[in-house]
Amino acid sequence: MKVPNLIDSNKLLEGKIIEALTYIDLFCGAGGFSLGFDKSGFQNIFSIDIQKDFCETYQANFPKHKLIQKDITQLENETILELISNKKVDVIIGGPPCQGFSIAGSIGRKFIDDPRNRLFKEFVRVVAVIRPKYFVMENVARLYTHNKNKTREEIIKDFNKLGYKVECEVLNSADYGVPQIRKRVIFLGSRVNHDITFPIKTHTNYKTVKDALDDLPKLNSGEESTLLNHKAMKHTAQMLHKMSFIKDGGTREHIPTNVRPKSGDVRKYIKYNSAKPSITITGDMRKVFHYSQNRALTVRELARLQTFPDSFEFKSSSIAQQQQVGNAVPPLMAAAIAKHVKNMIENSST
Repeated sequence: MKVPNLIDSNKLLEGKIIEALTYIDLFCGAGGFSLGFDKSGFQNIFSIDIQKDFCETYQANFPKHKLIQKDITQLENETILELISNKKVDVIIGGPPCQGFSIAGSIGRKFIDDPRNRLFKEFVRVVAVIRPKYFVMENVARLYTHNKNKTREEIIKDFNKLGYKVECEVLNSADYGVPQIRKRVIFLGSRVNHDITFPIKTHTNYKTVKDALDDLPKLNSGEESTLLNHKAMKHTAQMLHKMSFIKDGGTREHIPTNVRPKSGDVRKYIKYNSAKPSITITGDMRKVFHYSQNRALTVRELARLQTFPDSFEFKSSSIAQQQQVGNAVPPLMAAAIAKHVKNMIENSST
C-alpha cells in the first residue's frame, strides 16, 4: 500500500492568508504526533524528549524543528517562556509515560501522587506555564477505566483547576485509516471552547495488513533491500522451523506439539492476518511474523502499519528503531486529531 498522503498544509481560508497555528510536542519520540500536526497545517515551536535514539530520528526527519533532548523535569519555567519567545501557542500535544497503574488505588495512593507518574505532572506544568488554547494528551486505553474511572477523573480535575474544559474518549486508529487496531485514550482540553468534540470516524472498511505491506520488496531472513529501514532480521534455524508451520493469521497452535513453545507471551509465535488490520504494534515485534514470508516484519513494514511514509528514516540500532515505531502515535490518526482541533480553533469566537 502506498501510504496515503496526509492532509496538505494550507494557510488559505476563504481566499485570505491566515496566521499558521502553532503547537509544542512534549515527549515527542520519533515524531508521529508531530508529523500529523505538521501535515495538517500547524507550525512547530519546539519539541522535547529525553531519549537520544528517538531524538536522532526526530532531528533527521524534522530538521527545521527546534528539538530539545532533555529530561523535561529539568526544563525550568523561565526556559519554557524563553523558548516560546512571546509566540502564541495554540496546542500542546504529547503522551507522557505513566507507569503507576499497578499500585495506584490499591493501597489508597492516588494516580496523581504516584511518583512514577511525575511525567504526567510535567505535562500539566507546561500547560499551566504556557496556557495554550488547546491540549491533546494521549495514553494507553486502560487508563480510561483504571481504578474504577477515578484515575481519569483525577487527571481531568488537574486540568480543570487550570481553567480547562476537558473531554476524554478512547479512539481506535483503524477508524482513521490506519491498518492497525490501536486503541488509545485521548484527553482533549480547551480554555477557549466548552463545546469539545472528537474527530468522526473516517473508515468503516478497515485497511488491512496486506493493503499496507503487499507491494514492498520480498525478503528472506537476514536479507536487505534498498528501501529505507527495510532489512529483515536474521532468525535462527530453530525459530524459522517453528514458524514455517504457522499459516497466514495462525498461532503457535499450528506448531507440532513436540517443537511448540510451552510458555511465553501468547502474542508471540503468530503470523499477521493479511485480511485484517494489524494487532497493536509495540516496541518488540520480533516473534510476530509476516503473513507469507517466514520472518519477522522489518522496521519499514512496522512503520507502514503505523502509516509513516517510506521517506521517514528511523535511526540507531534495529531494536531502538522498533521501539521508536512502536511508541509512536500513528501519523494518520494524529492528522485526524490535528485537523479536528484546527477546525475547532478556527470556528471558535475567541
